[in-house]
Amino acid sequence: MPFGLVSAWNKRRRSKSHDHSDPWVYRPVEYWQLEDQTPRSTKRHHGSSVFTLREMEEATGLFSDENFLGKGGFGRVYRGTLRSGEIVAIKKMELPPFKEAEGEREFRVEVDILSRLEHQNLVSLRGYCADGKHRFLVYEYMKNGNLQDHLNGIGEAKMDWPIRLRVALGAAKGLAYLHSSSAVGIPIVHRDFKSTNILLDTNFEAKISDFGLAKLMPEGEETYVTARVLGTFGYFDPEYTSTGKLTLQSDVYAFGVVLLELLTGRRAVDLNQGPNDQNLVLQVRNILNDRKKLRKVIDPELSRSSYTLESIAMFANLASRCVRTESSERPSMEECVKELQLIMYTNSKGLGGVTYTLRKL
Repeated sequence: MPFGLVSAWNKRRRSKSHDHSDPWVYRPVEYWQLEDQTPRSTKRHHGSSVFTLREMEEATGLFSDENFLGKGGFGRVYRGTLRSGEIVAIKKMELPPFKEAEGEREFRVEVDILSRLEHQNLVSLRGYCADGKHRFLVYEYMKNGNLQDHLNGIGEAKMDWPIRLRVALGAAKGLAYLHSSSAVGIPIVHRDFKSTNILLDTNFEAKISDFGLAKLMPEGEETYVTARVLGTFGYFDPEYTSTGKLTLQSDVYAFGVVLLELLTGRRAVDLNQGPNDQNLVLQVRNILNDRKKLRKVIDPELSRSSYTLESIAMFANLASRCVRTESSERPSMEECVKELQLIMYTNSKGLGGVTYTLRKL
């Protein structure tokens, strides 16, 4: 079990009529506990349902291709319909044997953390299944998929500037909530924040997902030193990579990378480009505060009538500060929230208060 997280994991006896292996039941403890420190009481906001393998099979039509949504590092994701009629997204753990232990740890961390957190910009965990060796996570269904797909033309609609600003603000609020420690008494670092982990609902409101690598910071400490650097290439905080020191600012760096994706429409890492153009941060970092050069990297898919150059410049400046090499020079997520609110106001005012929506491809 990762440092800083203590959970109770109990067995449940199955009835003789059940065809599958015993599902174990996650029973949260009443507090978060840090090693060698005094427990801190917290309120648990909502519970998580426990499902069986049979229920997962029923919900997904035996994991039919028709219900297949996509695949990530953890496994395949399917659209499912629970017996209650609710439509959900079901993540099925499919890992090679040498990664199963790591996957089990991520699974337990995700269940534990999302069972305690509740925020409009965090994806909601509906429940989980731990039936024998089978592992599933059941989330609220996010109709519009992930941010990266829309930025790269896979989604059904292109997002104009006001929508991108709203997505950035929603994601910033979600990270600020994790960092604030108000929910559990201890700040949480997401550690794998990226555009594919920003999901979009029917109204394109952003919700952060995938908490398998999340880390609770030691109480009273701003840094956690780890021997293993975890996350996704392209979003790594350079200070974390070189020193192994994980801080809240590691998430801020990754957030800055996402801001650059929103601004340019490009991927954080694009191996199809030349050696000097593969990393988005290195490619644009030196021009973010040069208004003349900045125009060249604005996503050409953005409707010119949807943004003001002033708001673009403010957004680029915020992104440039988020991806600074020295973590102490980056803004906090609370500061990012306030700046994005000002940028949204500036853009709206510059456009005469006009609100733009989505453009169909």
